[in-house]
Amino acid sequence: MEKMLLRLARQLDGIDEASLMALWSKYATTVSRFEPTKAWEEAALVFSLIQAKHWKNQLFNYQWARQTKTEDTPSGLPAPFFLLDSPQPSAAPKQRHCRVLAFTKPADETARAKPTTEEEPETTP
Repeated sequence: MEKMLLRLARQLDGIDEASLMALWSKYATTVSRFEPTKAWEEAALVFSLIQAKHWKNQLFNYQWARQTKTEDTPSGLPAPFFLLDSPQPSAAPKQRHCRVLAFTKPADETARAKPTTEEEPETTP
């Protein structure tokens, strides 16, 4: 499994980010319109791969800039928009309280409503 993932990583790293980003909008749109199909699942993975390449390049550029920073360089490097820490398991999920709304007919509809008891229809002679 790990060998397969490393092979995928090497292949993805060999693709130009600009070429991938040209496809970003297409796959973002496809993924935003969920369909329970294999095609949607594949589009979601393609979109994730595009994002992964972009993220890797941002991280690389950030780390490279930090490493090559000199005294003359301003210290205000933009921080990446992601965290490198592993996600911490959250505590118990917050319970959301809800309430049941009672639906009642407005007064004008009540007068027009059909009676609930069976009445004999009027006959005209």
